Amino acid sequence: MRLGVAANGLALVKHRRLFGGAPLALAEQPLDLFAPDALAPGLRMLFSDLPVRGWPVSVVLADELVRLWQVPPPPGATRMGDLEAAAALRFQHLFGAAGAEWKISADWDAVDPFLAAAAPVALLDALAAAAREHGFHLVEIGPQFVAAMNAWRRERRSGAWFGLVHGGVLSLAAYDGRKLAAVRSAPIPAGADRDWLDSHIAREALRVGIARPERLQLSGAAPAAWASSPGRLKFACSLLEQADEWSELARLARTGVPA
Repeated sequence: MRLGVAANGLALVKHRRLFGGAPLALAEQPLDLFAPDALAPGLRMLFSDLPVRGWPVSVVLADELVRLWQVPPPPGATRMGDLEAAAALRFQHLFGAAGAEWKISADWDAVDPFLAAAAPVALLDALAAAAREHGFHLVEIGPQFVAAMNAWRRERRSGAWFGLVHGGVLSLAAYDGRKLAAVRSAPIPAGADRDWLDSHIAREALRVGIARPERLQLSGAAPAAWASSPGRLKFACSLLEQADEWSELARLARTGVPA
């Protein structure tokens, strides 16, 4: 099963890892995650009619609940501690948050800049407590954007950037050749058309300091009007997922299910 956790609610999706088949949305539970002790009762209500005991459960955290950033490895880094210290310093510089309240994970690399993510320790502890209370096996916990990147990594074409559209936000993985150069997120304005997308990608390329991509590959609920083939002045845009009737919470939980 896959549990989606967002600031405004929870969703549970079931899928078969080994034998394929379409994922099935099981239940949703609205809540205010930032209210005191909201998660535990919300999960009890979500699981009230569902036999989750003994099931493996992967948790997908909405990106508004986590922090993602790139970390340049320190010169001459030779130990894991050097990379962890660099990630912690970069986190404090970018977000100004107390490192003790967040758990940092990363795609550690001593040579090239690497992607790091942080989740609130209180949220992780609450999920671990829920696993003990309800008897399910907590397999993994990860940000939605990372889950989407991993699910589609084999589909990424040479010269392409990857993006996720969810909750009115466009998150981008900007690549310089084969290397991940930056992760960027921005709200999508109402009525954003293909011209907006072209301008946005051009601005992000300038900010990161790399060339505009030859192609943008988008997952999530991307507008159909953004899709295009290569043109003289525009990059190609491929939609990796078809439009469907899934809710945003259920789509969050589904993120990372092999296509």
